[in-house]
Formats: sequence, C-alpha cells, structure tokens
Amino acid sequence: MNIRKVDLNLLVYLNVLLEERNVSRAAAKLSLTQPTMSNALKRLRELFDDPLLVRTAEGMTPTEKANKLKPEIVSLLSMAEKITQPDKNFSPAKSQLSFRIMCNDYIEACLLAPFIQQVLPSAPNITFDLYGPGDIRLSDMEKGHIDLAINRFNSLPKNFHQLSLWRDNFCCLVHHDHPYATSQSLDAYLAAEHVSVSRAGWGPESSLANRAHEHKLSWVDEALAQLEQTRNIRVYSRHFCLAGLLVTQPQLIATLPRRHAMLYRNNPDLRIVRVPFQVVPIESKMIWSPLLQHSKAHQWLRRSLSEFAASVPDR
Repeated sequence: MNIRKVDLNLLVYLNVLLEERNVSRAAAKLSLTQPTMSNALKRLRELFDDPLLVRTAEGMTPTEKANKLKPEIVSLLSMAEKITQPDKNFSPAKSQLSFRIMCNDYIEACLLAPFIQQVLPSAPNITFDLYGPGDIRLSDMEKGHIDLAINRFNSLPKNFHQLSLWRDNFCCLVHHDHPYATSQSLDAYLAAEHVSVSRAGWGPESSLANRAHEHKLSWVDEALAQLEQTRNIRVYSRHFCLAGLLVTQPQLIATLPRRHAMLYRNNPDLRIVRVPFQVVPIESKMIWSPLLQHSKAHQWLRRSLSEFAASVPDR
C-alpha cells in the first residue's frame, strides 16, 4: 500500500464508525451527510479488503480485522493530534533544556553571571553551557548549534537575527596610588603602562606560531590612532577580568567598559576614572540563527536576557 495515495481522513471516519457502530450517528458526530459517510465506509472496505462493520441482529458489528485495527488507529490519531498542536508556552520551571551561549568574559561577568543567579531558583533543571569566542565558528551559529552569541559584532550574515542589549562607555580602572588616579590628562595616560584587552573573533586565532605577528588594535587603540597617538602596552589579553586583576597593584592602567569596571567599585584600592579622549561606546548585541527564531524556549531566553540587561546599571 502506498501511503501517499491514502486519504488519512478515512482513519478518522473509521475510528468514529467503530465507536458509534452506526453510519447515521457517525455522520452526525463528524458533521457529515449520511451519503458521505456511507461512501467513506465503502472506501475503507476497499482499502482494507475487509467489510469492517457487518450488519447483525445486534446492529453493525466490527469484524475481527476492525477490532485489531481499533487500538492502532487510536494510537495513530493521538500521535497525529499531538504533533499538529501548536507549541505551548515555555515553562522554565518544568524545562530540562540546556542553553548554549557564546560570549566574552565581560558579558559573562556583567550580564550572564547575575542573570543565571536570578534564573536558577525558578528553573531548577535548566542548564547553561557558556563558550568563548574562540570556541566556536560562525557555521555553528548558522546551524543553530549555539543558541545565542553575545558580543560586539562589526559584521554579520544578513539572515541572522540580532538585538542590541546595551551600549557601554569606556573608563579607566587604576590603583589609588597610580599617578593617573589624581591627574587624568592625555599626557599622563600616554606616559603610563597599560594592559590591553583586544577583541576576539570567531574560532581559533590564526598565525599564532608567527612571533612577528602584530597584535590586533583594540577599540581603545583605534581611538588613539585617530589622534595619531599610541600607548605603552605591557600586557595584551583577551580577558577583561585579567585586566581588573592586574591593576590591583599601582603600575598598570586598564581601560574597560564601565559596566565591567563597576564590578570593582567596592574595592578600596581601586579607582574608576575617566578616559582622557573619546572612545566609541561598545555596543553589545545578541545574535541567533533563523532556525531558532520561533522556538518558544528560545523566545523566553531572548526576552528574559533583554529585560535583565536593561536592569544592569552603568553607574
């Protein structure tokens, strides 16, 4: 039997016929005319090569074949009904999903750590799997293997969905004994030694074996280049948190997004001070594959993260 040639509505009709054991009542239950139901029974008999319902003194009685078909038809129709129902609203309290998110440690510390702390009690079985920018490739995002990527993106495939989470200005984080803590001039900034956090792209970095390989300019150094200036960088890093740790002694300056610097606002040894030149604010966006756009769980994650990001102070 070629299933593509079978009218699956006939199985619905047969199920009701076997329940009612009467053509007229079955037709009424399905809002069909009696001739239509009689024709359906005729087609069913041809399809299964069996009379299915036989008139007896007790009325229409199912054949042995019909009795065997009944539970299988009920199971099939139940499955069909289940898979054709629209998705119900996502319930984080009942979900056992794992969300995969790519971000740098700035977003981990300022957004995801407090967000996850807030979510965990009300979502006891949801897990989060966090990746760095160097851990995944763009193709992983396109295939929907990663739920979200959160970063500062210069260019993206046009089919990706995106949403801006926040814009963050830059500031300097220094030890209170550092000269720049009391004199925030451009000359003092340029005379100091710095830790630089440079951006990371998708996937592992290339040319790591080439010792002559030039460091990528950070956003801060691009701004200085507009002034035809350079700073004395002693440490290059991919990690914002490392920069915060290094300035706990009075030698280096870390120029960081303000929300990240705010993590150290209660440290009595550190000061958050201004940058003596204009740096374009860092805009953090979350992006996702169109394959995940209509997922109820994914919609919950995006909405929840966006609402939480709006609550994170930058002062």
